[in-house]
Amino acid sequence: MDRCTWVGIDKIYQDYHDTEWGVPEYDSRALWEKLILDGFQAGLSWITILKKRPAFRSAFAGFDPHQIAGWGAAEVEVLLQNPGIVRHRGKIEATIGNAQAYLRLAEEMPFSDRMWAYVDGRPIVAGYETLAQVPTQSPLSQKISKDLKAAGFKFCGPTIVYAWMEACGLFNNHILSCHRHHAVTALAR
Repeated sequence: MDRCTWVGIDKIYQDYHDTEWGVPEYDSRALWEKLILDGFQAGLSWITILKKRPAFRSAFAGFDPHQIAGWGAAEVEVLLQNPGIVRHRGKIEATIGNAQAYLRLAEEMPFSDRMWAYVDGRPIVAGYETLAQVPTQSPLSQKISKDLKAAGFKFCGPTIVYAWMEACGLFNNHILSCHRHHAVTALAR
């Protein structure tokens, strides 16, 4: 079975690639969760985050932004003691601030609608033949990053946003020979 070459042989990576990566995500909360996890991944490997994802979900109240937005110093200290997650004060505090920013944006428009508007509601299908052709950021990820930062988000630089867009299916960057390329393309609304 042909897969994108970044997957390798680890079962957790293969399962993630084959069932989740690149599948268009339209749920606002799930999009926000994935953006937060991509922020935690900065400087680490994605497999580290995948392996810790259940602990992250438990520690961060199922990534419920309504709950997280009210957290403060006491919750940060508890999270810094949790060995199941990435214990980085800046990223933990950013998650609380990002929950607050998410809620402010949601007052105007659902997060999903806002993010999918950047691609006119349909995934961009790149059609790359090799992993070497896939960029790490784009003018669009730069724009989204800038807009998110202006709204109060942190840990959402253009490379993080690009990886998030791939993961959430805003970009279908499965290489053409990958068995998931056409299947993911067909999943778009």
